[in-house]
Amino acid sequence: MAAYLIADVDITDAAVFEQYRREVPATEERHGGRYLARGGTTRVFEGDWEPHRLVIIEFPDMASLAAWYDSPEYERLKAIRFRSARTRIIAVEGIAPAPA
Repeated sequence: MAAYLIADVDITDAAVFEQYRREVPATEERHGGRYLARGGTTRVFEGDWEPHRLVIIEFPDMASLAAWYDSPEYERLKAIRFRSARTRIIAVEGIAPAPA
């Protein structure tokens, strides 16, 4: 069952974050990840959430998502992100497809 990483990224150092932004897609792709949204326009319909740069990535399953997040190749990039942004990240499992 697909799993989704949802990140709200508040960039604090754009020059440093640029390296993260350039390099991270290849690490996600190696674990089956693909972008569904990456920094596009957002609109709040209800509540007090004020997202900054919203990112949604689909992975084949929660195990693949976790393997990417915990991978040695992503550890280096995480350190860059920690220096250049404040981020809230959650993961959620999708729903099983309806029977045909």
